[in-house]
Amino acid sequence: GIKWMSSLEAKIEDAKDKKPTAEKLERLRREKVNRFRHQHRISIQGTDLPDPIATFEQLQEEYKVHPKILENIHAAGFHVPTAIQMQAIPVMLHGRELLASAPTGSGKTLAFCIPLLTHLKQPRNKGFRALIISPTRELASQTHRELVKLAEGTGFRIHMIHKAAEAAKKFGPKSSKKF
Repeated sequence: GIKWMSSLEAKIEDAKDKKPTAEKLERLRREKVNRFRHQHRISIQGTDLPDPIATFEQLQEEYKVHPKILENIHAAGFHVPTAIQMQAIPVMLHGRELLASAPTGSGKTLAFCIPLLTHLKQPRNKGFRALIISPTRELASQTHRELVKLAEGTGFRIHMIHKAAEAAKKFGPKSSKKF
């Protein structure tokens, strides 16, 4: 037979029968991520962007960051990522380009050093594998100091070159041609 019901009863009946669809679950996940970004004042533009992280432990679970790097992060006194780190690290670990702006002292150096070491995976005896160019010696020194602390115990060799003549002495005369 025919089942007669009002439109209100039909809507209630439909709501009971419907299970959450993949689209609805994805929309709910997106809303949760957007609330998280809003809560931490993270403004981001682009398409197909990775979700931010809430803890450094997520880096090991989701991105296989070296456990020693995470240990060094905690030893340096960082327990919760800052807003710039929450979003910039996943973006860079996905191999995406990034233009980030954040106040001094917000953790930008750590935000790009973690993905750098993770992409290099392990030390190799192949010369220079990454180059960071800094506009000032002060910033170069800060970056060098942070990378040395972060890479401690991983086998990476971190160098700071501020004069070509000193670099030639330190790495050999053929280094300028080779690298």
